[in-house]
Amino acid sequence: MGDFVLNVNGARLRVSASAEETLLSVLRNRLNLTGTKYGCGEGQCGACTVLLDGRATRSCLVPVESAAKAKIVTIEGLAQNGKLSAIQQAFLDEGAFQCGYCTSGMILGATSLLHERHNPTEEQIVEAMEGHICRCGTYPRIVEAVKRASRLLAPGASR
Repeated sequence: MGDFVLNVNGARLRVSASAEETLLSVLRNRLNLTGTKYGCGEGQCGACTVLLDGRATRSCLVPVESAAKAKIVTIEGLAQNGKLSAIQQAFLDEGAFQCGYCTSGMILGATSLLHERHNPTEEQIVEAMEGHICRCGTYPRIVEAVKRASRLLAPGASR
């Protein structure tokens, strides 16, 4: 066991964990940030996606020790001052979820995409979201939500 200081959603949090424990486990079991979901445990489904230094990352594959130097953002950290992020709002407006299990990973994947590409094509959205599995099959609405968020985040767009 070791002590690690994590920068999670803008707060510095100290946790005791083994260096090999996954970031996913630490977030859910030690910090009670349960919006990040356990899906496959192999980095294939996207349910555990968080942002590490702004990039979508599968937290089930990241040892907590290697996340200690990164800025970590979970779904709980996207809303600001009680207001959903543009991407969260777009997912809500488009009804881009049913059971919601994949939603936090999808939203964080879309957040990473829209930070890298401000106006992605539909093909770029589909490619970026490919590693995220939605068992309910809401993929068309997810694509529409990412398009809507892209428009909302465009320079000069009224938010």
